[in-house]
Amino acid sequence: MDNNTPAAGTLSALALKLSQSRHYYWFLVAFLVCVSALGSFVNDMYSPALPAMCRFFGCSVPVAQMGLTMGMIGLASGQMILGPVSDRYGRKPVLAGSVILFIIAAVASTFSSDIHVFNLCRLFQGIGASGGYFLARTIPADIYTGRSLARLMALIGAINGIAPASAPVIGGVTADAYGWKGVFVVLAVFAALILLLSLNMKESLAVAKRDKGSLLKAFSGYGQLLHNRPFMTHTCLKGVALGFLFAYISSAPFILQTHYGLSQTVYGLVIGFNALFVAGGSMVALKFKPLKKAAVIGALIMAVGVAAEATALYSIHNFWIYEVFMIVILFGLGLIFTTSNTLAMNEGRDHAGEASSLLGVAGYVVGAIVAPLVGIDNVLHSTAIVYMVLTVGVALFALMSRRLAPDLDK
Repeated sequence: MDNNTPAAGTLSALALKLSQSRHYYWFLVAFLVCVSALGSFVNDMYSPALPAMCRFFGCSVPVAQMGLTMGMIGLASGQMILGPVSDRYGRKPVLAGSVILFIIAAVASTFSSDIHVFNLCRLFQGIGASGGYFLARTIPADIYTGRSLARLMALIGAINGIAPASAPVIGGVTADAYGWKGVFVVLAVFAALILLLSLNMKESLAVAKRDKGSLLKAFSGYGQLLHNRPFMTHTCLKGVALGFLFAYISSAPFILQTHYGLSQTVYGLVIGFNALFVAGGSMVALKFKPLKKAAVIGALIMAVGVAAEATALYSIHNFWIYEVFMIVILFGLGLIFTTSNTLAMNEGRDHAGEASSLLGVAGYVVGAIVAPLVGIDNVLHSTAIVYMVLTVGVALFALMSRRLAPDLDK
């Protein structure tokens, strides 16, 4: 039995068989990277075009940023609905249906007559992308446990650094060449490729392991998870950390393009380069034993970086200083993402669909709130304030996690 295989008896016979196939393991890594990337692409890829869209639709910055918020609301609500559905009917049907919805919404957005119609399309894009986004955490928890689960999720997270790294680059180049509508055509094509690849994906949730009874009863797992203190602690930690990432994504186009004068393409290259540090932090987290120590170190790194970044945003106004401190912050976030994802899913595996949904929703609830806030009045000052508030939240939940008994000690 290889190092990626969980102990016999901990999972279903089907899951154990899948975990022992090296060929399928690497297909699964590549496929889950793609489906998870769709959740990142839904916001990251069109963010370079936000200033241009303000001009195209003749709207204000906060109204344009509402497209990000609507996407996050869709991602959050979609996960809440689809999580129990996947626990009741399996992972493959949910994945196929959600990807088809995304394709339809992405194409429809290119025909938007005004910003409000576009933002409505963004809601359905978020719902469609939510299927793959939460299943990228759910499917590994169906098959792996403990450190094996941590390794797979960290590997997917690190490789998936390519998503936020490449999305702004692709989006910037596409927007420069074909305008913002071209971005959504590319997104629709990418989703169609995922749908094609899903034909080779094996169902990870055996019939015997699925929720029995009515679909309404399947939603009862949320109540049990909400009363699970370790799960909720790790989920809140992930939520505030992911909210910070969304605040960064929302503010970066206006700081880097409008304030510092970068083109859409150069902006994409900078954001892509920065995303590699999130990936690096995701892999380094595996060095910590117990794993929860990585979250405390990540929070400390973030606190130092944010204190310096806030000072720079208020008084220094130098691109390179902004960039150096942002790299530090993003590395700390990477440490937190692997820790919170793994520990939360390890605690909630008995209701993996609902657990993954709550884990994803937590970030999008925070993200939907903070995305418009960073554009209020002076974007530099409002971003600095949002960063500081969110960092306090990250530190609080990291310390709460530290006080819990370690659930991964090998």
